[in-house]
Order: sequence, then structure tokens, then C-alpha cells
Amino acid sequence: MLVKLKTHVQNRFPHLQQAKLLLAVSGGVDSIVMLRLFAELKMDIAVAHCNFQLRDKESDGDMEFVKQLCKQLGVPFFGIRFDTKQYAQVNGVSIQIAARDLRYQWFDTLLLDKKLDFLLTAHHLDDSVETFLINFSRGTGLDGLMGIPEQNHKIVRPILIFSREEIEQHARENGWDWREDHTNAETKYLRNKIRKEVVPIFKKSNAGFLNSFKNSMMYLNEAHSLIEDASKDFYDRVVIEEGETRYFSIAALKTRGNYLAYLHHWLLPFGFKNWDDVDVLVDAPTGKMIFSDTAVLLKNREQLILAPKSVLDDDKQVYELYENETITKPIIISNEQQNERLAYEDKDIIFIDKDQVKFPLLLRKWREGDSFYPLGMHGSKKLSKYFKDEKYSQIEKESAWILCSETQIVWIVGGRMDDRFKIKSTTKNILKIQLIK
Repeated sequence: MLVKLKTHVQNRFPHLQQAKLLLAVSGGVDSIVMLRLFAELKMDIAVAHCNFQLRDKESDGDMEFVKQLCKQLGVPFFGIRFDTKQYAQVNGVSIQIAARDLRYQWFDTLLLDKKLDFLLTAHHLDDSVETFLINFSRGTGLDGLMGIPEQNHKIVRPILIFSREEIEQHARENGWDWREDHTNAETKYLRNKIRKEVVPIFKKSNAGFLNSFKNSMMYLNEAHSLIEDASKDFYDRVVIEEGETRYFSIAALKTRGNYLAYLHHWLLPFGFKNWDDVDVLVDAPTGKMIFSDTAVLLKNREQLILAPKSVLDDDKQVYELYENETITKPIIISNEQQNERLAYEDKDIIFIDKDQVKFPLLLRKWREGDSFYPLGMHGSKKLSKYFKDEKYSQIEKESAWILCSETQIVWIVGGRMDDRFKIKSTTKNILKIQLIK
């Protein structure tokens, strides 16, 4: 098993060999075997153990067992106690969700504070089977049918290649002790029920079930890779990204007969799941919107516009831009003294008569009743009329920022500036203001 793991790390995770690793060790057989094997491989490791205080003295016994083993192996040990029940009650989540949130928040903190590179967890092949079946039973897309990934950012699962039986057998052959969690034998949780009642049926009917499962995962991953390549190629033809906003060309989208499948794939990470609403939106009248928890999707003429839901918030905040300074929130705007007006053909840069403004300049969202004097025009114009004439979508209108000198509008940021602040023959001081994307 040690040789197999060493080869696996060299082939799949060569970056781990020179990295500083944090191992999540509960005290169960899988995490204990992982710890002992990585200690034998002379890797640079430390151990993190969470005591969720859910099994009284047993939980304390787990913590002490892992601590003493780390001392024996000469491995740094980090332990923590959580009031898991209180966290679950305060946050209105299940005990399982509370434990997951608490441990991963702490793991992230440890990685940062101790300057460690990767977190290793002891998920094995049986865990991946159980995850597949749980997702399958609940209804899922291809992503949910791919089991547990070997690596997800800084989280690495190096023993996914081993079954629970292999791990337990290796521990017994080497006389290694571990801690048993009696709650793993209970079937009130879905995962335990699948582990105890469903998976054994597959194993009994097919002696090579786990190998067959590994092959299926390989085929699914290959299919997923093909889908991602095709999706990215089509995405580049259909979508234009501007900051956090995405513009989908409906005409380009409809060049594929299965365009809705692509659209669903692109929108899923933004929380959209009611596909009937998405499908209807493609041919809906301009102005129709649908929402997820975090995003808004708008039909605007021949486009779908995807943006964060926050752009529609009633933002009353006013930001101050001082002379020769740059603000970075909510957008990045700089200003600096110029000796002359430079020949920029860029809607994100304006040059104004510095002596006509009063600092600090104020940055805010537009308001009903706002008006300004568009550059090159005589007389004033309401912003609502300007937005309509310039064919701003509802999202573009609500996300527009206005730069003001006291109560006067200087610039619709990224759009038209006000004629009253333009450079004249009498201008002595020139100010350059720039939106930085």
C-alpha cells in the first residue's frame, strides 16, 4: 500500500512532495492510515483534529489518541473543540452541516496562519461511491455523478484510490490502532444507510464492483472534460464579459440546436435552477427579468444580461473622491492634474476644467429627477431620458455611477460628461479623471 501511494503521489500530485501539508485526522481508520503512510514517506506534515463534542468522553478520547500518536510520530498537532450543537442552533443548520462549516473554516485559518500549502483529507473509494449514490438519488447533473474529486483547490484527497477494505486490512496487518465512531453504525443518516444497506448489495452482486465504479468515474471525467472544452469554445462565441456582467448574444446562442443545454450549464454556477423560467426568458419581451439568490438575468432586445443581484440594490451610499487620490470602492476611479488635454479616444477617461469643480467629488447611484447638460448639447436632459436614448438596459441603468461636484453632475461614469465642466480656451488647470477596469 505504501509503494502504491508513493507512486500515486509522484504521478498525480508531484506538487505535494515539496509542499507543507496539513492532514485532517479524526482518529478513524482511514485518517490514521493516511497519517502513518505519509509519515513513512517522510513528507512535511502536520495534523489538525476537530473535537465536535458530540459523543462526550468518546470525543475527548479521540482527541487524546490522535495527539499522542502525533507525539509518537514527531508530527505537529493542532486540536480544537467546537460547541457544534450551539452553532447548529444559532445558524439554523443540521449538526452535519455545522460540523462541516466549523472544520473547514478552521482548516482555512490554519493553512493561512501556519503557512501550510495543502489540506489532505482521508476520503477513500467507498466514500466516492456513497457520494455518487446520494447525488444520484436526489437528482443531479453530470458534476454530481463524478464522485469526490481528487483535488479541489487546496484540498487534496490522496487515498481515493483505496477501498475501505484495503485500508482496514493494511491497518490490521501492521497492528495499528484506531478509534471507532459508533454513530457510523447508525442508519438514521442517508450516507450511513447507503453504506450499510445499499452498497453491500452492489458488492455482493458484482465482486469487481469497486473497480467497475473506478472505470465509470474515469469515463465520466473524460466526458466531462469533452463537455467543458465544447462549452468554453461556444461560450467565447456567445458571451462578452464586462467586469461582473455578462452579455449573451441570443442570435449566436441559437446557432446550436441544443443551445438551452449550454445556457443551463453556464447559468448553474450562478444559482439558476428553474430552467422553465430560463427557457421562456430567451424569447420574452425586453425588460423581463428572473432572479437567483445572487444574480439577475435580464432579457434586453437581442441579449440576455447576467449580473450580480446587488446592482439592483437601492444604494444610498455616497463615496468621496479627493484631489489626486484614487478610490477603489465601489469602482476604481483616479484623478490627476494634467498640463494639457491628451488625445484619448476612450469613454473611460474625461478631461475637465479643474477650477469648475469642488473637492471632494462625490460618487453615487443615479436618482429619479437627476438631470445634466450632455457634452456638446444645449440645455439639460433628465438622466432617465438619456438612459432611454442611449438604450441602457435596466441592469446597466441601475448599475450606473454618477460623479458629482456638490449637487452638479460631472460625469455619467463610462458615458457622457457634463458640458459645464468641459475644457475651454480660458481653462488654466486641467484634471484627468479615469475609470480603471
